[in-house]
Amino acid sequence: MKVLLTNDDGIHADGLRVMREALLEVPGVELAVIAPDSNRSATARSITTRQPLWVEEVDFGDGGSGFATDGTPVDCVRFAALGLVEFAPELIVSGINHGANLGDDITYSGTVAAALEGVVLGIPAIAASQQAFAGRLDSWVPRDWRREDFQQVASFVARMVEELADVPMPEGTLLNVNCPAGDVKGARACRLGKRVYRDRMKLHTEEEGRRRYWIYGEQPGYHEEEGTDFAAVADCCIAVTPLHFDLTDQAGIESLEGFDLHRLLAPAAREV
Repeated sequence: MKVLLTNDDGIHADGLRVMREALLEVPGVELAVIAPDSNRSATARSITTRQPLWVEEVDFGDGGSGFATDGTPVDCVRFAALGLVEFAPELIVSGINHGANLGDDITYSGTVAAALEGVVLGIPAIAASQQAFAGRLDSWVPRDWRREDFQQVASFVARMVEELADVPMPEGTLLNVNCPAGDVKGARACRLGKRVYRDRMKLHTEEEGRRRYWIYGEQPGYHEEEGTDFAAVADCCIAVTPLHFDLTDQAGIESLEGFDLHRLLAPAAREV
C-alpha cells in the first residue's frame, strides 16, 4: 500500500516521527512524507495560491527522507497528488497531532484538513491526534511533552492501516482518531461532540493609535453526552469518528424547494 504521511505540527515534530516509525513496520507499506517546514496548527483547509512554494528534502537520519514545504497541510497532500513523490498515494495518514482534535475543533484543525483533502481527491484517509494532558480535552500541549506519549496511538493507527481492507470506511469518508493521555482502556466508534468555547477579548498592548488583543486561549469545555468523542477520551478510550465532506443540509433543500426563490429576482415592493 502506498501511504502519504503528513501533519500540521511540522516535519520535525515528534508525533510525525513516531507515526512514521510505526508505519514503516507495517508489511507492504510504501511510505512518503510531505509535511510543513514548521508548525501550521489551526490553519484548517487553507491553501497557498498567491505565491510559489519552497520544497526541501529532509534527511531523517535512518536512511529515509521526506519533503518539507512552506505551505499548508492541504498543500502537502496536493503536492503528493500532483507528482512530487514517486507514487500516487492510496492512503493519507495525517498526524500524530500534538493535542486532541475533538468535536467542533476539527473545523480549525490542519491535521483533519489534510485528511479531508484525501476525501476530496478520492483517497481514504486517517487523521490521528494525541490528547496532551489527562483531564484537558483541548489542544493544549505541555512543554515537557514526551516522545513515548505517542506510542499507543501510533500502534493503533498502524494496525488500522495493516487491516485497512477489513476496516469499515465507506467511500468519501475519513477516520478521525483521538487517543487519550495515559493508559488506554479501549477504543470506541463515536460521533463528534459539541465544544463550548470560552474565548474572550483581552487587551495585550496599545501604542500609537492601535491596539493588540488576545482573543483565544481560555480552556474550552464541552457538552457531556454519551456516544461522543469527548466522552470516549474522557473515559480513557481511543475515539474513532468517521467524517465526510458532504455539508449539504438535505432537509434544508426540501424547505427551500417549498419557497418561491424565483420571486426574489423581481424588484422588491419598496422599489416599485
